[in-house]
Amino acid sequence: MLDEVDKMSMDFRGDPSSALLEVLDPEQNHMFVDHYLDTEFDLSMVMFIATANILHTIPRPLQDRMEVIQLSGYTENEKLEIAKKFLVRKQIEASGLKSKQIEFHDEGLLDIIRKYTRESGVRNLEREIANVCRKTAKKIVTAEIKNNQITIEEVENLLGRQKFRMQGISDRNQVGLTTGLAWTEVGGEVLQTEATLMEGKGQLTLTGKLGEVMQESARAAMSFVRSRATEFGIGREFPRKMDLHIHIPEGAIPKDGPSAGITMATTIVSALTKIPVRNDVAMTGEITLRGKVLPIGGVKEKLLAAHRAGIKNVLLPKENEKDLQDLPQDILEALSVNLVETMDEVLQAALEKMPVPRQVSELSDIKGILPNENVAH
Repeated sequence: MLDEVDKMSMDFRGDPSSALLEVLDPEQNHMFVDHYLDTEFDLSMVMFIATANILHTIPRPLQDRMEVIQLSGYTENEKLEIAKKFLVRKQIEASGLKSKQIEFHDEGLLDIIRKYTRESGVRNLEREIANVCRKTAKKIVTAEIKNNQITIEEVENLLGRQKFRMQGISDRNQVGLTTGLAWTEVGGEVLQTEATLMEGKGQLTLTGKLGEVMQESARAAMSFVRSRATEFGIGREFPRKMDLHIHIPEGAIPKDGPSAGITMATTIVSALTKIPVRNDVAMTGEITLRGKVLPIGGVKEKLLAAHRAGIKNVLLPKENEKDLQDLPQDILEALSVNLVETMDEVLQAALEKMPVPRQVSELSDIKGILPNENVAH
């Protein structure tokens, strides 16, 4: 068992990944030589299992010698059941309490899961449950209480203010504000994407600690909108007169990946046309310059995040339909998943109304539409 292979580092003492290239290669490992013992080992009949949290830090030649099995994190309901059937019982016993002296309510456990932990597993959840048990034990020993009911209010009293804030959704439809879905190492997240227009010279500003791939998606979304400006009733002069600022909170959290493409395109169209975006719709998908919606990863985690946030309608790339079978049936029944292939379908579902095409009435508009500047009257 090779644990946490994504944490390997190379220094003057050697490179472990180079040794693993031979260890994990079935064509070579029958004659592997340990240079420390200067002894030959036959590793051809050994099954190696490696674990990692992320793949991009593992060298590509080493990944090629492995069969990668993706394991998604626990859902909220799964964490709740694990806590009720195992973690709570274990920590009550470890704290010297009796079961009648402390009772965890389901809403109290869910509050710990949502506000005090952010992980794909349950390690921190067990730590917080242990914290609650120890503080309860202290109160019982000092005769402050005889037993304790762990409700939402009691969780806050024992653990203090919440450590993590859940991204919610807007309470109303707004112009230039779209709900997107993102994948992180600890599960799915709901991300609000907002845009605002200012007088300027066509500058595009991107903030929110966006990675290189996400910045490229924003530029692709902007190019798509500019190419369809007349259809959206915007007019082709806006890049010369207006600056556009796109921001994705929270600014301190790094974000990357192409799956926010359709979210940013919808936000841009809404900001330019002044048509509000529906607040009960969340979306994820990569965009091309021609407005095609491409598939993305992390579908299960993203849809679970939408369900946690109370979102009922989700826009998903058509090619990700096969990934829906990974979701629990109760989650699928609670969500209305709309499979889309083009940005027109996205805008039809996400905006309050479709933009009205602009009438070609100015010579400058005609020049913008035709491939050359020779306009026939």
